[in-house]
Amino acid sequence: MIIPDSTAPARTAGPPVTRFAPSPTGDVHLGNARTALFNLLLARRGGGRFLLRIEDTDTVRSRENYRERQLEDLRWLGLEWDAGPGREDERGPYRQSERTALYERYFDQLAAAGAVYPCFCSPLELEVSRKAQLASGRPPRYAGTCRELSAEQQAARRAQGISPTLRFRVPPGERVEFIDLVRGPQSALTDDIGDFIVRRADGAAAFFFSNAVDDACMGVTQVLRGEDHLANTPRQLLVLRSLGLAPPEYGHVSLLLDGAGAPLSKRHGAASVRDYRAQGYLASAILNHLFRLGHSTAEHGLLGLEEMARAFDPAHLGRAPAHFDESQLRGWQKEAVRHLTPDEARRWLRDVLPAGLDERPASAFLEAVLPNVELPADARAWVEVVFGGPPELDTAASGFIRDAGSGYFAAAVRGAEASGNDLRAIAGAIRTATGRKGAALYMPLRAALTGRAEGPELAPLLKAIPAGQVRERLARFA
Repeated sequence: MIIPDSTAPARTAGPPVTRFAPSPTGDVHLGNARTALFNLLLARRGGGRFLLRIEDTDTVRSRENYRERQLEDLRWLGLEWDAGPGREDERGPYRQSERTALYERYFDQLAAAGAVYPCFCSPLELEVSRKAQLASGRPPRYAGTCRELSAEQQAARRAQGISPTLRFRVPPGERVEFIDLVRGPQSALTDDIGDFIVRRADGAAAFFFSNAVDDACMGVTQVLRGEDHLANTPRQLLVLRSLGLAPPEYGHVSLLLDGAGAPLSKRHGAASVRDYRAQGYLASAILNHLFRLGHSTAEHGLLGLEEMARAFDPAHLGRAPAHFDESQLRGWQKEAVRHLTPDEARRWLRDVLPAGLDERPASAFLEAVLPNVELPADARAWVEVVFGGPPELDTAASGFIRDAGSGYFAAAVRGAEASGNDLRAIAGAIRTATGRKGAALYMPLRAALTGRAEGPELAPLLKAIPAGQVRERLARFA
């Protein structure tokens, strides 16, 4: 059993510290966003702190523009961090590319303790070894080729111009045990792990190392991350024990799968938060859907982040993969739209509404269409109907107008001339002249004014139509 080294600082009881640590190699996809959300909620429910760390040691794939986009998308979702980029504190910097000196000190500490050694194996040699182990029915792991090289042998390889990686010397015959916040007791035999790389040949810290060291040095107490990292945990616990650093508690949440059952990932083109934002999805809709993916809760309504934090419980995180369902997201989107204030709705539809639209018709339009739209694109057609010219008629609308006859519309025009855009007055004039009521009274009006047999509530829609156009649209059929 792995017991923390006696020199490791003990975790003191107190508010939790969690983190989200993306690599700037692509936009934030929904699986990333869910991980960030769960960590923020875990911190908030205990009155703790949520950190954001940028893991940009992969200089080949990391891009500054992705870093900026990730920060922007997290802020748009409302996932604000207490410390991180733009909010530095004494635990920073929060970009791994700026923490090289810290890593070097810990590499030196491991080297002084004999816990690491240089490895000169080429990628080709490692691949040949891996295939040979698989062919013999053994799980692939580093064969220890360079583990016992003498100083002279190491010097000879360096003289050949070979830049070594640095491998952690995994102690044999031990069992690493830990309690996973989601999956309960876990254990792994060190003999099954194999010596692993902690520093790459280019001198950059490897994930196993920098991720674990930063968690410890930043005071992180709990980490929720994807189950694909579960196999990393024993390695990281070994590193932290060797350095005398206190590890966080790890919890590995189920992966988020797409409709085909494949894990959402940047590499495989999963739709990003930015993609959904561009379509007009609201942050609250996305968050409410993610909150319930792999996390059971008795709360059924649309929740804000504070309400989610109160309802969040790591014990309710499931172990089975969670499936992202866009139809469910659209359901939450409809609910989120229903909760918009008039000002929020107008901002949401600002790219759809006509420029310079006055407050009164804008408010009337929003009142009419919001119950019928999920995305701004749904409102675009109604903007054309309401604020454009006389609408073209669909087949059903043509039928209602033909059946109503010119006398119906002559009465409608008189009502519009007397009352403007007042639906009740127009309908009253028609009722008096024709005796119509119910659908027979209102359907021809809808058809003439909107060109459609179905749509938003007619009374507020009429209030949004520019003055005079109601009469003009009705007069076409009188």
